[in-house]
Amino acid sequence: MIQAMNFNTLKSVDSVVAPSKPVAPTPAESMKEFSSYLSNALDGVAAQEKNVAAMNNKFLLGEVSADQVMIASEQAMLSLQLTTQVRNKVIEAYQEIMRTQI
Repeated sequence: MIQAMNFNTLKSVDSVVAPSKPVAPTPAESMKEFSSYLSNALDGVAAQEKNVAAMNNKFLLGEVSADQVMIASEQAMLSLQLTTQVRNKVIEAYQEIMRTQI
């Protein structure tokens, strides 16, 4: 069975033969992306801390249960622990780089 082909939708021969190489980001772009990622992560941890404070206030007013407060506080604690471990690994990597002999 022969199917009709629309040749206008095919890619050009150049793109099939020699696909374009992805452009690697510059070190400055990579640093900016990494710093924005870290900034967003730290903002998320701060937001969770604020959420725990709000949940504690709501608990005192009787608006939420103790389970909800405990879950929110555990999530915030785990986020803070993860942030601390990432910081420790970054410091460890920096110290390893500084010990490298040139």
